Amino acid sequence: MSAIEVRVPAIGDFKDVGVIDVLVKPGQAVKVDASLITLESDKATMDVPSPVEGTVAELKVKVGDRVREGTVILLMEESGKGAGKAPAASTASLAAAPTPTATATPTAAPTPTGPPTAAQAATPEPLPAPAALRSPTSVPPLPVPTNGRAHASPAVRMVARELGVDLSRVAGSGPHGRILKEDVHRYVKEVVAGTPPAGGSAGAALDLLPWPKVDFARFGPVEPKPLSRIRKISAANLARNWVMIPHVTQHDEADITELEAFRVKLNQEQPVKVTLLALLLKASVAALRAYPELNASLDGESLVLKRYYHLGFAADTPHGLLVPVLRDADQKGVLQIARELGELAAKAREGKLTPAEMQGGSFSVSSLGGIGGTAFTPIINAPEVAILGVSRAALKPHWDGERFVPRLMLPLSLSYDHRVVDGALGARFLAHLAGLLADLRRSLL
Repeated sequence: MSAIEVRVPAIGDFKDVGVIDVLVKPGQAVKVDASLITLESDKATMDVPSPVEGTVAELKVKVGDRVREGTVILLMEESGKGAGKAPAASTASLAAAPTPTATATPTAAPTPTGPPTAAQAATPEPLPAPAALRSPTSVPPLPVPTNGRAHASPAVRMVARELGVDLSRVAGSGPHGRILKEDVHRYVKEVVAGTPPAGGSAGAALDLLPWPKVDFARFGPVEPKPLSRIRKISAANLARNWVMIPHVTQHDEADITELEAFRVKLNQEQPVKVTLLALLLKASVAALRAYPELNASLDGESLVLKRYYHLGFAADTPHGLLVPVLRDADQKGVLQIARELGELAAKAREGKLTPAEMQGGSFSVSSLGGIGGTAFTPIINAPEVAILGVSRAALKPHWDGERFVPRLMLPLSLSYDHRVVDGALGARFLAHLAGLLADLRRSLL
């Protein structure tokens, strides 16, 4: 029986993804959809499933290898059982279909008094920041590369150029001291935090004081707890966005008394569970149409206005904070949005999001409504220029002209890039959004 080639399926725009775990060995019998290897991109981890049932004949990759769509993972001797999901001869066709993937901010479960539980800050896209995000108006950039002797791949060198990192200062953790993307991201995180990077002086690039070195055990019992992969991957991106984007956060409240009553009534009439997040996304589309500068990205000295509405939402998972993207929200009704939000949130919690399901966002929403709080400052998800934070709704007295009446008020926190959005525009957008939430019928105008 001849062995068939099993290849890496479609993994979005990623061209150089690391193998972090090999889950099978030669001679092992596997079933259809059994996980073969685990890959890790800048933002997500993903298991590659078996397209057929059979026995592993030969492994073609190992931990530490870098792969891309179409790379041969292993040779498989097909058993002939359960091969219906993917024909034996069509491992190439597997590359054309998205694979369930994992991982890296509000959950889909709603509460009667506020938006669904969520994450405080959206994890940014794994795309490099546009050149404009590194303008002198923010902070001094990291040193540009000074020599070409660093042991790094072209892909890593491109990441270093985008982040302004001198590779000669970065310690490589790969084979024979090879510099990996993770090493570049770690270096940026250490520089921003003031931690002395390996091979460099403390905060040399930003002229910061050295990070304090403390033996915490001197003061009492301690328990070291390693950060999850998602938190480590997102740390450099979050630090970059916070330092390089001049954030301004504006706060307002929306009266959602009627909206919440409508949501409860809707859930009593039909099987799809509508969360406040679904209604928020629907209202956000109408607000972004009225103020397109917030549905944009900086590209050098140009502002790219996006004519699509792909909205990211923060999902709280056991692995860390993830930002699935709901595509074409402007073309979907509330029930369809609610259904897709539930599906994406479930995949996020199960670690099955594909990279494509976390890319291409034009605006993000991060909700803490199911947890609490009155306001917060969400970090902008570069290369977007704005993000909406939502806190817990609460009943408050409101003067209607004759008496005080109880109204359900939803706190809104809008963070925006001040190079694109000024205070007046931010205030108008937030006021418009609050008006839409008070009467969602306005979104039809």
